[in-house]
Amino acid sequence: MAPSLPLRLTLIGSFALWRGSEELRISVSGQRLIALLALRDRPGGRLNVAGTLWPDCPTDRSLADLRTTLWRIRRSCDQVIVASSSFLWINVDTDVDVRNLIAFARRLNQQGSTRDPADLDSVPLASLVGDLLPDWYDDWLLEEREGLRQTRLHALENLARLLSTSGRHADAIQAALAAIRLEPLRETAHSTLIEIHLAEGNWSEASRQFQRCRRMLRKELDIEPSDSMRRLLDRCPARPSL
Repeated sequence: MAPSLPLRLTLIGSFALWRGSEELRISVSGQRLIALLALRDRPGGRLNVAGTLWPDCPTDRSLADLRTTLWRIRRSCDQVIVASSSFLWINVDTDVDVRNLIAFARRLNQQGSTRDPADLDSVPLASLVGDLLPDWYDDWLLEEREGLRQTRLHALENLARLLSTSGRHADAIQAALAAIRLEPLRETAHSTLIEIHLAEGNWSEASRQFQRCRRMLRKELDIEPSDSMRRLLDRCPARPSL
């Protein structure tokens, strides 16, 4: 028997399930079920899964819909979901982009405290920038989306600092700018960009970024930048009064 082709699931940007180079056709309800199990990354009880996906249906009806959805998924791919009488989970051999992103973010957080340094290019910047299933409006997805947004923000900031430390200032600037676009009022993202400009010796760019952040915080929140951000510019030669 020929070995089965690897499965790859993408949830960042849009849903797609691949078997080798072939994109599999999955029903809308099947996509929801696969995405839910992949994002929770643990076995899900059938009752809980059915209630989450079909919250407005009676229990018997939601369980029947779950069985139908499983049957349809298995017609397209009988490998992606593993099922017992009570639980469902994603096949552990399935490559999931969100899972890879979270693992990458964890390695960045542990950089310096582990002998296994993160490969700074192992996850493309597009994956850190893209939104989680942006065209879906399911209630259960809101918390998952916010959790991943926070993971992405911290990963982008850590990545920017590590790239700058490695001398890759241009790449570091792109990562910091991506964090700012993701959350324009996040002061730590602006501070990271200022630090990169300073490391590169671009004092004027650092000062301009401070002023941009200052204007934005004043306009949107009516607050001033923190003292810690102000102190970043203490190293600037002959800097103007702030």
